[in-house]
Amino acid sequence: MIASIDPFHAIAISREAHRLEAEGRSILHMEFGQPSTGAPAASIAVAHHVLDTDPMGYWESQPLKGRIARHYRDAYGLTIDPERILLTCGASPGLVLALTSLFAPGARVATARPGYVAYRNTLKALYLEPLEIACGPAERYQISADALSALDPAPDGLILASPANPTGTIIPAQELARIAATCAARGIAIISDEIYHGLSFGDPARSMLEFAPDAIIVNSFSKYFSMAGWRLGWIVVPPSLIDAARARMGNLFLTPPVLAQQAGLQAFEETTELDGHVATYRRNRQLLLDALPALGLASIAPPDGAFYLYADISHLTDDSLAFCHRLLQDTGVATAPGIDFDPVEGHHFIRFSFAVSTDRVQDAITRMVPWFQAQHSHKAL
Repeated sequence: MIASIDPFHAIAISREAHRLEAEGRSILHMEFGQPSTGAPAASIAVAHHVLDTDPMGYWESQPLKGRIARHYRDAYGLTIDPERILLTCGASPGLVLALTSLFAPGARVATARPGYVAYRNTLKALYLEPLEIACGPAERYQISADALSALDPAPDGLILASPANPTGTIIPAQELARIAATCAARGIAIISDEIYHGLSFGDPARSMLEFAPDAIIVNSFSKYFSMAGWRLGWIVVPPSLIDAARARMGNLFLTPPVLAQQAGLQAFEETTELDGHVATYRRNRQLLLDALPALGLASIAPPDGAFYLYADISHLTDDSLAFCHRLLQDTGVATAPGIDFDPVEGHHFIRFSFAVSTDRVQDAITRMVPWFQAQHSHKAL
């Protein structure tokens, strides 16, 4: 039997947005979690040089693996053998490598609900059973150690994200330690998706490796490094899984693009430029938070990191997908419907990505305020 997976509705929203744009409409793209900025300038310069001088081929950059290992030392105080690091074609293949290295078909893997749409659908595609744990405002939309302790029987695995998509919430270090201890006691394997590390608006996010040395870490150059289209990421695996993960990477994906690996190595040295992007996201975040009263949105997830605002629109609709289509048609602002992230409660939520320029966020607010106010007036009648 072929696995049945759900569509990624934000892609349909984006397709419609691009069609309207081609027709001459002014569209503001806030539907995808991708920076509107490009790779660092120095990385692009390196890429030009590589294109001119290197025929390229199937290659895994040992210097890049070493630089990632140094990043774990500098950012988290961890000593990681570079051989535990596998370079991937982005975080999505990294998740596939992690899941297939850890679990046999039929294994039960817990995730937060709301959570990234591809967790649920990748699990289904691999004939694994997603176990979605409802996480609301009381839990700051995040899995807790208490929730994991209450599961009977214990799941085989856990996919964790901090900062999270779609909410941007960060799990505090003390709770990460409790989750790690609970998983160790109950035999739950941990996959920690850390692609939004570097994008925090308070204290920096902590790596699960600090608390669970056997966790598999998934990361990417797509978010902080602003290199979504370069399709480059990495995973960190425990020593016992190096051979299994490497076999899967080689057979399923060969190697990441050589051009991206060369550019990614340079990107680690461009923190001044990249931190400038984070400063822009911080401004954009504040603009949206300040606009919430005018938009009539009173209940949101606290955006501690990443570049999302996840808002409750249950007072306006019980069909977030139709709501996003209407918003796009009427205002030109493209957003993501909550049903991508939560098939149960997501009908009442919408996600804004503020990984765009500040002037575009200001323009979006100007367009949305009267539209949202009209929706409130209509509902009041």
